Amino acid sequence: MTDLDDAQSLRLADPQGMLDAVLGLPRDCRAAYDSARLAEDLPSASDVQSVTFCGMGGSAVSGDLVRSVFVERLGVPVEVNRSPVLPEHCGTRSLVVCSSHSGNTAETLSSFRSALARGCRVLVVTSGGSIAEEAADAGVAVVRVPAGYQPRAALGHLGFASLGALEAMGLLPPLADDVAETVAEIEALFAALGPDIPTADNAAKALAGRLGARVPVIWGADGIGSVAAARWKTQVNENAKRPAFWSSMSELDHNEVVGWTQPFGGDFAVIALRHEGEHPELGPRFPLSYDIVRDAGAQLEEVHAIGASTLARLMTLIAIGDITSVYLALAHDVDPTPVPVIERLKAALAGP
Repeated sequence: MTDLDDAQSLRLADPQGMLDAVLGLPRDCRAAYDSARLAEDLPSASDVQSVTFCGMGGSAVSGDLVRSVFVERLGVPVEVNRSPVLPEHCGTRSLVVCSSHSGNTAETLSSFRSALARGCRVLVVTSGGSIAEEAADAGVAVVRVPAGYQPRAALGHLGFASLGALEAMGLLPPLADDVAETVAEIEALFAALGPDIPTADNAAKALAGRLGARVPVIWGADGIGSVAAARWKTQVNENAKRPAFWSSMSELDHNEVVGWTQPFGGDFAVIALRHEGEHPELGPRFPLSYDIVRDAGAQLEEVHAIGASTLARLMTLIAIGDITSVYLALAHDVDPTPVPVIERLKAALAGP
């Protein structure tokens, strides 16, 4: 077990610097948004009837961000496509945003090529790779983000580059104030949750310690809460290298709650992500559902968003989850950066 309050031990346990990458989130958000607003040759938003984000893994979360934060502010539907098959409705009046940090994600490349063939309006957000080359050949706009990140650690770049580009196209309203608030709130969070803050005063370190060997199940209210819950789940998977699951309220009250029975709850910890602005029909369900999981023997934790804007609330929930997942990894002597299982899968799929 690594002592989370020993700075030298933390650095030794994190040789590739995932903790530093997480702490760079507010800087990345600001830089990507400012840069993308100045992007040139973006596709026309005139008469766009739908927006489809295509991506996988961490690169797809930018689509979840736009869809959940701006669902009540966009006049067109937004969907996130985690598939090599581009939805049939995508056509000449559709904007297809292809997000791939590496630029070599097979599923995203497949959707990108289909979008070109159908005459969709296409925007690529990437650090390079095959998709950047093919976009250049086709005259498609590319918003570049820095290389050298694990895709899951590039959310600030990918997500806020998408926001800046969509604002520049006129699909999103001016976001400078929301972005500034989001950056400031995450900076304040990390000042309180950073590696130099001892566990006794550090909510993220303390949560990682309380989780122990339990399997996290993350709950969030439908909308930004469920997007943050899904992000927490995948961050625990990839950083801490352990199973984790997520559910959306109130869907979980129509099925999952039935499974919270003795003796099965004892191996799990439910982490409920809460935020101001939850739908009034969803908020009251949380405490009632807490009683059910407690009776099953599960540990219960609650984490609250910070901020006035929907964007800040989502991103602060994500930031807390990101840093907690790294502390969870380091506390159990797990290097948070490499993902050898994914690399083995890729190698096997590529064949001899």
